[in-house]
Amino acid sequence: MSAQLFQLPATTRSKSTKSFQLRVELKGVKPAVWRRIAVPSTIKLSRLHFILLAVMGWQGGHLHEFNFANATYGAADEELDSGVEDESLVSLIKALAGSTTFTWIYDYGDFWAHKVKLERIVDVGVPLETAMCITGANACPPEDIGGAAGYEEFLQAIRDPHHPDHRRMLDHCGGKFDPRAFDPMEAQKRIDGIAV
Repeated sequence: MSAQLFQLPATTRSKSTKSFQLRVELKGVKPAVWRRIAVPSTIKLSRLHFILLAVMGWQGGHLHEFNFANATYGAADEELDSGVEDESLVSLIKALAGSTTFTWIYDYGDFWAHKVKLERIVDVGVPLETAMCITGANACPPEDIGGAAGYEEFLQAIRDPHHPDHRRMLDHCGGKFDPRAFDPMEAQKRIDGIAV
């Protein structure tokens, strides 16, 4: 997956030298799927969405939202429900408003909820031009698999060659899938083209 798959909105470069180290964990799946990333503190939520897609391994194309303690944000082109604010107008530092955690939901059908925690603030001395994938563990589930419960069934099916859905599930994920596979360098390649 490359950043070119995403339709990125225009952006202006951050001048802040402060970086937020975030831990992103997909809720409800085992083995735990998580990533540790660094982003500018002033990144707009609309840009952060694309970074999260890329670093987790999602393809994009589904609705999403950010849930903070004081507000919910979404994409302006996704017909925002009442009470949902435009994510392109707010920075991460402003949305956090003193809190250290929020939830990013991707794909309302599968309802992939990710807990995002601010682990620390680092002054890197220069503005970041892209996000950085520091580390992580385990593969992102395939898209359109039925959420956390569907992912568990998917794993059972691909592990058992006698399972009635074995071949169909393998075909769904391109023929092979290792739930423990994660390469931070590959994740970094996916996010390198996404300006922050």
